[in-house]
Amino acid sequence: MALRDWAVAAAGAVGLLVASWALLILLARRLPPGVLREVAGFVPDCVTAVRRLRRDPRVPRRAKVAVLVAGLWVASPVDLIPDFLPVVGALDDLVVVALALRYAGRRVPREVLLAAWPGEPQLIERLLGTPSTQGCPAPVSRPRPALRRRR
Repeated sequence: MALRDWAVAAAGAVGLLVASWALLILLARRLPPGVLREVAGFVPDCVTAVRRLRRDPRVPRRAKVAVLVAGLWVASPVDLIPDFLPVVGALDDLVVVALALRYAGRRVPREVLLAAWPGEPQLIERLLGTPSTQGCPAPVSRPRPALRRRR
């Protein structure tokens, strides 16, 4: 095959990939409200959050590296599970991004993460879990019942 044929084939493949992304975005916008719609918007929201957190000076270096690796993982065409598989194709991207955001969530002030998140705040709150209890009193411990000795 000539070099020109390879270039035409590569341009066609890139065009097909971009067209499939556009179709997926269009279909995701037509989803009814609910969990499926939240999951469809999760990865683009994560990419935006990664970009914003990477530039924020209040984010520690380790957290920046974690969210940068997650952003590169999502953008990378090489995946553990191929993206063309319906439903499960984006699963590895979701898991890596969720783990990176949870890691960053332990090292970055919650207000910074919430300000960087472009999507529904309930989704990132669900991902991060309950806020840390810094400054709260320790839970009251209950006395243990006495153990009986066997005779």
